[in-house]
Amino acid sequence: MRSENHVKIRIENLSLSFGGVRALIDVSLDIRDNEILAIIGPNGAGKTCLLNCINGFYKPQKGEIYYEDQGITRIRPDKAAKLGLARTFQNIELYTGLSTVDNIMAARHVLMKQNVLSSALYFGWAHKEEIEHRKTVEDIIDFLEIEPIRKKVVGVLPYGMRKRVELGRALALEPKVLLLDEPMAGMNLEEKEDIARFIIDIFEGQGVTYPETPVL
Repeated sequence: MRSENHVKIRIENLSLSFGGVRALIDVSLDIRDNEILAIIGPNGAGKTCLLNCINGFYKPQKGEIYYEDQGITRIRPDKAAKLGLARTFQNIELYTGLSTVDNIMAARHVLMKQNVLSSALYFGWAHKEEIEHRKTVEDIIDFLEIEPIRKKVVGVLPYGMRKRVELGRALALEPKVLLLDEPMAGMNLEEKEDIARFIIDIFEGQGVTYPETPVL
């Protein structure tokens, strides 16, 4: 049985620059199981850049990132997602022309085992797998209390609801590590309280259960 101090992600001396702008300078950090870790700083401090390095959007010039002792410093974002590094964004990244349920379901395709042809033709195990994934999506919708908007197009939803949908899409990846970038930015007090409640419930394994999932 692993200790609660087990290091999930280790960052060592990470540096990132854009031309003459130094976004990250020798950042070292451990993210452990059963931990909610907040990175606090003013705009432009490099918080988003750090998350972008962890899940493969940016490639640092110096330093190393390890996930479960596996080097992931230059991993592709799709590979990071398959490893269980789920991400939300400061600026909401959703398919605005699709419904809530379709946006969340889109994340499940990363986890599907059947090939594209069998899934498209709905053969055998592909059909069974699709049903199982849809059940998971419905559980997430219930957990985030977004059943009334499940069929609504995301582009017309209020900002706070879109943030919930984005969180739902991250949860659909069954995250081993949940990376939340400004999860409450732009929300009113009630919306912030709801998101805080969801984050705590995720961490404590209530509603949707991902054991030992650290939240950054």
